[in-house]
Parts: sequence; C-alpha cells; structure tokens
Amino acid sequence: MFIDTHVHLNADQYEEDLEAVIERALKEKVERMVVVGFDRVTIERAMDLIERYDFLYAVIGWHPVDAIDCTDEDLAWIESLAKHEKVVGIGETGLDYYWDKSPKDVQAKWFRKQIQLAKKLTLPIIIHNRDATGDVVRILQEEDAAEVGGIMHCFGGSVETARQCIAMNFMISLGGPVTFKNAKTPKEVATEIDLAHLLIETDAPYLAPHPHRGKRNEPALVPLVAEEIARLKGISVDEVARETTANAKKIFKIN
Repeated sequence: MFIDTHVHLNADQYEEDLEAVIERALKEKVERMVVVGFDRVTIERAMDLIERYDFLYAVIGWHPVDAIDCTDEDLAWIESLAKHEKVVGIGETGLDYYWDKSPKDVQAKWFRKQIQLAKKLTLPIIIHNRDATGDVVRILQEEDAAEVGGIMHCFGGSVETARQCIAMNFMISLGGPVTFKNAKTPKEVATEIDLAHLLIETDAPYLAPHPHRGKRNEPALVPLVAEEIARLKGISVDEVARETTANAKKIFKIN
C-alpha cells in the first residue's frame, strides 16, 4: 500500500475527471491520500473531499505565495476547521522567495503564526520552501517547531539540510523530481537519508515523475517515486512502500 502524503485533488485540473483519477490511484494501491488546502477555495474543497471519501485526509493552511492575502480571521477559521478528526496537519506554510507576490516579512509573519497554531493544536507542520532554505530552518528553530515536527514537502535541499530538519523532528518527503534524470541532489537525499525519515508524494497536479514529466500529475503515479527510491537504495519497492506508509501513518496519526 502507498500513501500520497501531498496531493491537490481540490485543484481545478481535476474538476472534470476526479472520480477517474481516484479510481486509478486505488487501482495502483494508493489507498490513502492527503489533500492539501492552502487558501479559502482550496481549503473548502479539501474539507468537502474528506467528508465524501473515507480514505482522504486534509492538511489546511495558508501558502506563503499568498501570505499577503492572509488575515487573522483566516487563521481563526483554519483553527476551527482543524478540529475535524480528518484534518491531520497545518500547511502548506513556509517561505517562497521565487514568486515575488508576498513580501518576505509578511511571509515570515504568517509562517510563524501557523507554526504557533500547529503547536497549539498538536498537529504536524507541512513546509513549503522555495529558494529560502536558510530562513525556513532558522524560523523553525526559533519557533521550536520540533515540538510537533512535520514534513518538508517536496524536499529539494541538500543532505545536510535534510539532516538539520530531521533533527527538528521533520520527515523528508520526496516527489516526482527524484525521478528526473538530472536531479542529482534529490537522488543524493534518497540515497543517504534513512528510510525511517522518508515519505513519498506527488504534489499532483504538479511535478509529474519521469516518464510523465510535463504532463498532469496524479496520485496513481506515486509508485514511480517509490520505485526510484528503491532503485537508489538497492532495496525492494515493497520495502519502500511499507516503510513510507508506516511513517505517514505515524506522523499524521492515521490508523
């Protein structure tokens, strides 16, 4: 069994064929999926999906790219929704210095507030990091995020950074990029980091794994991520599936 720990089934890209997408995932033994909502619209859709499907769970928070639009009322709303038994994390939150929409200080403000909320609710934090590794790690340390830990979503950093995050009680989640032929750093992380600290994800509809790169991604393709990790480690796909599934169940407190 596989668990896709980060997927956007609430995205517009699945509006016309969501049922078929889910059926394909189940056929490939992707039996649990965590749907991530990161603004008003996608959070509402995520909450609807977890009511409709027993095997779907939600992570809800506010994306750093849109931090400039976040308000205290939004955070209070997220807190109220997060009391649902199938909301299993706060995020994706963090910092994104690639897209120049929200000022860095505004991103940091709402990142800190969401870490504090996760600690209040005793939920793991799901981290988005793009071109901001130093500041992400520093803020996690300053806010004592290790108290609840979480997941470094679609991790693209170095082995050294991965170990820093693991020391703060964070799991390292690998997605489609680990399968890309020129992806030296993710392959090093998959090779060097112990399986006990790894998760797998798609981030669908984005970042489809090889040989589907450039096409719409979907949860049915998460086994390709597991296959590449297995190849790099010289172990079986079954072992990767078993261990990453156990890791996901533990951090999300999924039975």
